[in-house]
Amino acid sequence: MIVLLLRRLSSLLLTLLAVSALIFIVMDVLPGDPAAIMLGTSASPDTLAALRHELGLDQPLIIRYALWLGGVVTGDLGNSYTYGVPVAGLIAERLAVTLPLALFAIVLSVAIAIPLGVASAARRNSAVDYAAAFVSQLFIAVPGFWVGLLLVLVFSVSLGWMPSGGFPGWHGGFGSSLGALLLPAIALALPQAGVLTRVTRSAVLEVLNDDFVRTARAKGLPRRAALWRHAVPNALVPVVTILGLQFTFLIAGAVLVENVFNLPGLGRLAFQALTQRDIIVMQDVVLFFAALVIIMNFIVDLSYLYLDPRLRGRSR
Repeated sequence: MIVLLLRRLSSLLLTLLAVSALIFIVMDVLPGDPAAIMLGTSASPDTLAALRHELGLDQPLIIRYALWLGGVVTGDLGNSYTYGVPVAGLIAERLAVTLPLALFAIVLSVAIAIPLGVASAARRNSAVDYAAAFVSQLFIAVPGFWVGLLLVLVFSVSLGWMPSGGFPGWHGGFGSSLGALLLPAIALALPQAGVLTRVTRSAVLEVLNDDFVRTARAKGLPRRAALWRHAVPNALVPVVTILGLQFTFLIAGAVLVENVFNLPGLGRLAFQALTQRDIIVMQDVVLFFAALVIIMNFIVDLSYLYLDPRLRGRSR
């Protein structure tokens, strides 16, 4: 078990190092000069050269990468060109919005998908199965940002029940902050719930055909008990895999929904940094997203050992 963990950790660190190098190179070759964008087209060459020197843009690529990577390791992510504040503080401030939003969306997605997928598998080829298939395909086909716009029109503009956008901050009260995240969380959760419903149905159907489920039924265990006590727990490995991927997508891929609801999250920060050519913010945010994906995959791999005893035996 310890050897397996060390192997996974070493692979995680090497992957992060390779991803950081790729991110830095890609950001460096993007067209446009950050100094010229900050000062404008009317800036003199001497002023541009002075700003490039202050930002370290006149140094060789390998030195700039080493300095940036050293700052990342020590927690110093540098200062934003646009905002003039430490990037670490910007990411922490925006993460306080994006992380609860992603967790809220995951909870809603699981609450919709697991019962729907299990019911669809338990009643295969029935009206419930066909209805679940239709609903899940509808959720998958409809874009999240369009769902967000529709929710705003119905619940904010027409009914006036929910705020149409913005975020009051957690200091303004937990209830009001959670209410501001409800509609965007629903917009993010529905497409993910559609995918998770299909995966849950397939996984449960596969387990229902295994010998241990038939043996439990033959011993007199009721169908519902055999389903929830034996089939569903053993079908969780592919479901957990999709959940890990969905969580990272909700963190990194909520740019459109955050812009629809005017939420100051990480996705919107990345979009603003891209439009303002704020390279240091772009590098740090993209590296954070990549590290989150890699770490979540590592956590999912570890969860396999807990969910499937056969894997624990192999690791020994």
